[in-house]
Amino acid sequence: MDLALLRTFVAVHRAGSFTRAAALLGLSQPAVTSQIRTLERQLGRPLFLRQARGVTPTTVGDELAHRAAPHLDALVEIVESGLDDESLSRTLHLAGPPEFTAERALPALSELTGDDGRSFALRASFGTTEEVLEGLACGLHDLAISTAWPRGALLTATPLCDEEHVLVAAPRWTERIGSDALRLKGAPALKHLPLVEVHESLPFVSRYWASVFDSRPATTGTVVVPDLRAVLSCVIAGAGLAVLPRYLCAPALEDGTIVTLHDPVVPPLRTYFLVVRTGTLALPHIGRAHEWLQRAATAWG
Repeated sequence: MDLALLRTFVAVHRAGSFTRAAALLGLSQPAVTSQIRTLERQLGRPLFLRQARGVTPTTVGDELAHRAAPHLDALVEIVESGLDDESLSRTLHLAGPPEFTAERALPALSELTGDDGRSFALRASFGTTEEVLEGLACGLHDLAISTAWPRGALLTATPLCDEEHVLVAAPRWTERIGSDALRLKGAPALKHLPLVEVHESLPFVSRYWASVFDSRPATTGTVVVPDLRAVLSCVIAGAGLAVLPRYLCAPALEDGTIVTLHDPVVPPLRTYFLVVRTGTLALPHIGRAHEWLQRAATAWG
């Protein structure tokens, strides 16, 4: 069987469409379609179901991708790196949410970019969970940090750490609310106060309200900025209340710049996962980065 056909097949399986796979492979869409049809004729089975938007793998297609993809990835790595043991340096392409990747992952991995003979170059990109997992599946990234467990067998996830979410504000807001109001009234004590969030849908506030108060927030976001670090800056400036990861706002809490408004018995948590394409942990630079981040996470609390 022609390995080029398998390579095209895996690209289509990961991309979910002939068009995206063609762009990744540098081929025309008709060429990709022709190769998939050739492979299907050789196997005597359909590999994809054509739909209005992209393709969906059949059971046979899923099984073939699960068995073939790790070996193809390993072959590509051998070709790209050569067989010279002195050339152990690789480039690790990392993707994840901007705040966690910048504040946690990149500082930890920067220790592996030195000159110890086992180092690698590092390239990082930011995105939503959906974006980073799609990019990983398509081969754009080697290692992804995700807040969701990926579906299917092509990606393998490992729990990395949990982050605690806390309700915070500048000190002047506690004076306005009253020290006992939130404890006695719960969420209604906050319904007229401004909120700072990363999206109009209030993802952090809504999850906190549902988990802690068993309700939905009564107001919309007064300030919406697409980065948690910007949310923290706005909270420090007194713009309103926000729900933030404790790791991100810990220094501001310690110096009293902001305060926690509520300390639930069971605080809301969000889990981060390290995700790779199945089989690629055997590649030295990916395996080392994966292990290093797990070690670093033990010190993050």
